[in-house]
Amino acid sequence: MRTTSRFRTPSSVRRRRPTRSVAGLVLACAAVAALTGCSMEDATCGGGEYPVMTVGSTGSACVPEDEDPPKGYVRYPEGKVPEHVGDKWDVYWQTHTVDESGKIIEVPAVG
Repeated sequence: MRTTSRFRTPSSVRRRRPTRSVAGLVLACAAVAALTGCSMEDATCGGGEYPVMTVGSTGSACVPEDEDPPKGYVRYPEGKVPEHVGDKWDVYWQTHTVDESGKIIEVPAVG
């Protein structure tokens, strides 16, 4: 019969630290994302879709590229289209909208 030291911790109980290969994998993924222009941010719409906004309100939706905006929605003004959740234009359009004539207006505060 084999005995073990009472001070030795069995390998099944030992804590394992992340290995170098895990750290290397994380760095490699970050490098690929940087080189390909990918972003870790959530996109406003999925592939094959574009964002639209509601007229007179701060609502928005995503529409397939081959379709026109539904009634009550319009495309964002050129150069002011939100691309990612929380980006400059996403934040801007939380307090602004367009009226029926297409003019950009500030949304009245709720209260």
